Amino acid sequence: MELETLTDILQSGDQEVIQKALLEFNTEYAQCFFFNEEERERRKREKLEEFRIMKHREYYSSWDSDSDSDHSEDPEVKQREKIGQLLIDFLERDLQPSSQLVSLEAVRILSRDKHALAPFASRESMGVLARLAGIEDAEGRGPRDATDSEVASEALKCLCNTVYNSEEAQGVAGELRLIRGLAERLKVDAGGTAGGRDTRFYELRLMFLLTALLVDVRRQLARDLHGVTLLTDTLEAALGLRWLDVYEVSTARDGPPLQRDATDRVMEVLKILFNITFDTSRRQVDEEDAALYRHLAAILRHCLLIVSESNERTQEFHGHTVNLLANLPLMCLDVLLAPKVEPGSVEYMGMNMDTVEILLDFMDKRLDRGLKLRESLTPVLNLLTESSRYHRETRKFLRARVLPPLRDVKNRPEVGDTLRNKLVRLMTHVNTDVKHCAAEFLFVLCKENVSRFVKYTGYGNAAGLLAARGLLGGGRGDGKYSEEEDTDTEEYKEAKPNINPVTGRVEEKLPNPMEGMTDEQKEYEAMKLVSMFDKLSREQIIQPMGVGCDGKLMPLDETMQQMAEQISLPSDSDMELD
Repeated sequence: MELETLTDILQSGDQEVIQKALLEFNTEYAQCFFFNEEERERRKREKLEEFRIMKHREYYSSWDSDSDSDHSEDPEVKQREKIGQLLIDFLERDLQPSSQLVSLEAVRILSRDKHALAPFASRESMGVLARLAGIEDAEGRGPRDATDSEVASEALKCLCNTVYNSEEAQGVAGELRLIRGLAERLKVDAGGTAGGRDTRFYELRLMFLLTALLVDVRRQLARDLHGVTLLTDTLEAALGLRWLDVYEVSTARDGPPLQRDATDRVMEVLKILFNITFDTSRRQVDEEDAALYRHLAAILRHCLLIVSESNERTQEFHGHTVNLLANLPLMCLDVLLAPKVEPGSVEYMGMNMDTVEILLDFMDKRLDRGLKLRESLTPVLNLLTESSRYHRETRKFLRARVLPPLRDVKNRPEVGDTLRNKLVRLMTHVNTDVKHCAAEFLFVLCKENVSRFVKYTGYGNAAGLLAARGLLGGGRGDGKYSEEEDTDTEEYKEAKPNINPVTGRVEEKLPNPMEGMTDEQKEYEAMKLVSMFDKLSREQIIQPMGVGCDGKLMPLDETMQQMAEQISLPSDSDMELD
């Protein structure tokens, strides 16, 4: 259907004719996500061809600026904006649900185009969409009657598209305090049974977008609207939990997978909770908040122990769970180990390690995927690192799994398929965050003991973290750990004298390059090497470095100066004879 034709029909005001025309429009554009993209590409190609023919510099400048010109001047954009405004005007009338639904479907399709959002991003339009979605705004405008669930769901989709694509709409949503209306919907119906599952999903999706894009809204939900409590109740209702104890949920490990629609809703709740708790781990919490976060942690433990309908969905579900767990105060994560050890559970030191085992398996799968490691791997690495610092049993269990007593001393630490090998490889990753997280995790498992860390990783791989920590000269980190001794295998003890500390393995003995040389020849080669280093240094190709008093790398001349200052020269009184 031509846009001009649809405009004329909308202006006619005949509800039945409009509904029929919109049905045709919606069917034709149902899969359209980039309006007029092909037309814009065709115009670019035509202008490029003209440029090649004319070869005129001034024309190139005009083409370059026109190729991505102001879309508000595009006649088709103007036409879509006009249709959008006519649709909003039509929706303000007293319509049958079928007419509302087909009109909202058209708005949803048009709201995908970020260049024609002006009619939907105004205060009046957002208010209309909120009313149809069953959300009360700041001006007290809510649904006139009981909202049809399909109409509400479609209106929420329109709001999601508009808020996501328009900064103006984001500002208006904040002014209308839509987050308060959404929170009220959750409070009245935590399980989402009244409005339908689709409606609840898009309410949560809109809440996620608002908290992700607007700092003030995030703060308002967290503090004024008691968002953590509200969303924890919503999460509990979506999962249909049964409690065995204060912080223990009944979990059937071999039970049926979580249904797809329930998984979708749960993941949205987890994402919203992540947005409003991102600073929780960095601040002190009182007893009341600690109890709340322990309650939430117990639910998240349940989330890690269950699966969705496919491995891919389970990984995504567990990923959001891990992200949120990393936000919670460390003191509240003790509930992850609290449940009693049951037959089939992973036990260590009398503690239930099911959750830690799943986190370890989750990390291993992310390591094998190797995609977007900064986003997918660092949260679980940080969680395991900080948990190991805080909980001795967790650290000892992880060390037994990741850094078992060393037996393989023939291969480099980064060569192989064990967890240790994979993590050591990451210690030289191009992404700074990834390599820092991997190194920090292994360092904590070694109880921040430099010699033990070097033993498992090799000095070459460990140098980056040691330099950053000022531990190149050896010693320990700042963490407080027990003084138990490391247990070496017989294989390691036998090979230890021949292990190269830089590579972390036994190297084949190479022939001595100075064998057969006289002392004069050796001195000549040594001075030649010094001269080459000096030349490279003076030409600023390399910069010789040394380890300073603080254990960190610094230019060699400054290191020598520090050493000279430390040498105490005798005073005149010391020189006097008795």
